[in-house]
Amino acid sequence: MKSLAPFLWEYRGRVALSVAALVLAKIANVGVPLVLKEIVDALDRDPSLLVLPLALLLAYGALRLTSSLFNELRDSVFARVRHGAMRKVSIRVLEHLHRLSLRYHLERKTGGISRDIERGTRSVSSLLNYMVFSILPTLVEVALIAGILLGKYSVWFAVITFGSVIVYVYATFRITEWRMKYRVQMNASDSRANTQAIDSLINYETVKYFGNERHELTRYNSTLEEWEDAAVKSQTSLSALNIGQSAIIAVGVTLIMILASRGVVAGELTLGDLVLINAFLLQLFIPLNFLGIVYSQLKHAIADMQLMFDVLEQHPEIEDRPDAIALDVGQGEVRFDRVGFAYDPQRPILHDVSLVIPAGHKVAVVGPSGAGKSTLARLLFRFYDVTSGHILVNGQDVRAVTQESLRAAIGVVPQDTVLFNDTLEYNIAYARPGAAREEIERAAMAANIHDFIMSLPQGYDTVVGERGLKLSGGEKQRVAIARVILKNPKILVFDEATSSLDSHSEQAIMESLRSAAENHTTLAIAHRLSTIIDADQILVMEQGRIVERGRHQDLLSQHGLYKRLWELQQQEEEAQAAV
Repeated sequence: MKSLAPFLWEYRGRVALSVAALVLAKIANVGVPLVLKEIVDALDRDPSLLVLPLALLLAYGALRLTSSLFNELRDSVFARVRHGAMRKVSIRVLEHLHRLSLRYHLERKTGGISRDIERGTRSVSSLLNYMVFSILPTLVEVALIAGILLGKYSVWFAVITFGSVIVYVYATFRITEWRMKYRVQMNASDSRANTQAIDSLINYETVKYFGNERHELTRYNSTLEEWEDAAVKSQTSLSALNIGQSAIIAVGVTLIMILASRGVVAGELTLGDLVLINAFLLQLFIPLNFLGIVYSQLKHAIADMQLMFDVLEQHPEIEDRPDAIALDVGQGEVRFDRVGFAYDPQRPILHDVSLVIPAGHKVAVVGPSGAGKSTLARLLFRFYDVTSGHILVNGQDVRAVTQESLRAAIGVVPQDTVLFNDTLEYNIAYARPGAAREEIERAAMAANIHDFIMSLPQGYDTVVGERGLKLSGGEKQRVAIARVILKNPKILVFDEATSSLDSHSEQAIMESLRSAAENHTTLAIAHRLSTIIDADQILVMEQGRIVERGRHQDLLSQHGLYKRLWELQQQEEEAQAAV
């Protein structure tokens, strides 16, 4: 409840009104047996003096109606609180997940987290329901009945009643705590099974390539068997709990009725008193009879919420400084000053890297796989912070400016483009939501994909499928290029932007990329050297260090690593052409 308090504060007026309606409903509910006692006593007199207690009967009906009305008022007023809190928690969790750093998202299991969040947000509603509709009403009713029993009858009625309640609550809590381990096992198995199912569907093509459908089903079934065993133990232990609760209630009610009946026989109590005490016991023990279920469900909700709040307690690795200011991108000069970086302290990736990309210039980075090329782009975009040295944009350290302003100034075309399961128009316009259709089409033309889109039956309204699976690698890459062209940032990063294109498409797009890079500061990370021969400067990286610098012709004349890579790629292209 402490964790939920901030989400409820906005609705404090409705919460207060709901609690007031709850108390009034319980007062009316407790008043019903009191009026019933008076009715029974009035009808128990000498038949010759019997008069129909019409006023009491009307009061009895009015109290029942009043109790129902206030309960419904409580429900309707609290509905906004319950669903509003669910919405706010869901937004907060998604916002926090977007704030968490790239490292967290690379290590997470999407299926498990999605199930944890789904259960967690649903449990917010359950927790509030149990608190406001079960636990608080029961506490209010117990307090009211305690006051009446102590004020009107022998202290033994209260002693037996509340002794039974205390034993009942203690036994319920202890047994429920013991059986909670089965719920925890169920949650863990459920999340793991969901992760396996989602992974197998995301990797659908891989599963088919290796004919591993049976293997995936076996893994999934094995985890669901663990879930099934835990679920069965949870249910059987619940049945044992319910039997114990019923026994405690039966003993308490029997003792109270014996005591009340002896009072009637002795003339100390009327039949109305017997009816009143019996009605109180029914009102008290009927909700208590569900306390085990309510408490176990409450614990289940808390267990479910704990997984979600664990996500909220994750601290972003990359955060804005308290005094961070908006980036003044200026002309967009980028400078790496003696940068060192390691994803893992035991395995450094970059060593003392220094480079300058003057405003409006294009600098390319090439080298073998694992040399640290893509890491430069991730550090510039501030997915990670450098281990040593500085990265400066227009003379400002990227760690001293807000992430939002930094990322607004940089456009990235990644090596592996992932699209939303939405239309082509939505995916291109994602760079600038609200962009006009004409602007989207111009960007698509610049990326050489407009004609392809118009050839589709639904054109720009074509849905691309999950992760863009309905498009080829080259088509997805061109959508990504169109997206960056529409964003029109000052700094461009092409992270092997043409890696998924065939030679024909690559040549068609190169002019578009050159056009897009005009008057922009551009960092081009390339595998195909033919795509960066026009760069103002080419940096050759090997094992996290810059080993060569210069323009294309200069590097060829140095007879170093760049020339070896160039000759190797030329041979590969000649072999492909021959085929």
